Amino acid sequence: MAMSIGNHSAAASSQLPVTVRGVAEPSPNPSLKGRGNRDELRERFTQFVGEAFFGQMIKAMRSTVGKPAYFHGGRAEEVFQGQLDQQLAQHLTEASAARFADPMFERQFPRLAQQKRQGELNQLTQLRRV
Repeated sequence: MAMSIGNHSAAASSQLPVTVRGVAEPSPNPSLKGRGNRDELRERFTQFVGEAFFGQMIKAMRSTVGKPAYFHGGRAEEVFQGQLDQQLAQHLTEASAARFADPMFERQFPRLAQQKRQGELNQLTQLRRV
């Protein structure tokens, strides 16, 4: 007996794409395959690595400094400090995360990195032929 939830049955929900750690399997749609998807993956990977790294670094730096005896803004200052730290992490990521995230990407996704290198070589050979 299939349990019905709204318009979806339990049997139909078993046909959803399998996920690993919250990431869905790639879509079989050919329009989603190709260079754009790879570049987007690299960009998201760089963003995640950079924001995680810089966020933890700023958090560790803040933990080394105690609260001042006077002129502490209380909970409101802590909230806005967290938002400022998040903005700092985003800007630092945009400025310099690619330097250490790109080697990590190549290590994590060697086939995609190889495809990118091969594409760059093909572009260079096209320039030489002209």
